[in-house]
Amino acid sequence: MQSGRPVVEVVRLGLVSYQEALRLQHFYVNRHRSGPAHALLLCQHLPVYTTGIRNKPYPASLLNQLSLLGAEVHRTNRGGLITFHGPGQLVCYPVLNLSSFKKSVRWYVCELEKTIISVCNRFGIEAVTSPDTGVWVGDNKICAIGIHCGRYVTSHGLALNCNTDLLWFSHIVPCGIEGKGVTSLSTELQRDVSVEETIPHLLDAFADRFNCQLTDKDN
Repeated sequence: MQSGRPVVEVVRLGLVSYQEALRLQHFYVNRHRSGPAHALLLCQHLPVYTTGIRNKPYPASLLNQLSLLGAEVHRTNRGGLITFHGPGQLVCYPVLNLSSFKKSVRWYVCELEKTIISVCNRFGIEAVTSPDTGVWVGDNKICAIGIHCGRYVTSHGLALNCNTDLLWFSHIVPCGIEGKGVTSLSTELQRDVSVEETIPHLLDAFADRFNCQLTDKDN
């Protein structure tokens, strides 16, 4: 860790399309070419299924079936397999130069997992990691993680289910893991937990785990 706490700009995007979030990630990734310009993009997406890097492409018939449900479908360059993003899910895209933190992708993913475990703990939920990437409550995944890292600059990130409609996940095998389910903060607590309620807890946990200073983007 370098001396001094890195400054990370928090960018609150609200409800945006997946394509718009990709465009903004590329913008913030490119900012790092002229020096550290860390950003934390927070958003919710319109319904979308995304696929990650894998050896064999998903059958076009499967992707077409998903699009008929009323969701967009996008192939991406993140790690991991297929997942869903939609309203009620807090999506976080950290665009960080790991040279200012620790130049280890494994460390970075572990810190993201620990950040979400801390968020869950703040709600009184016991969450854990497993050999499968992500954060779990029992056998149910509450947060998916899939990242990309090029020249130690990160993109993509995590998706924490707050009050997501979990029926969207019933049409896929989330992240390609058979025999597991999905859950949300609302499901675990048996009350409505919104993205807006969750964001302050995420920001506090992220600042603690990454030992950084967060500053809101001027609108």
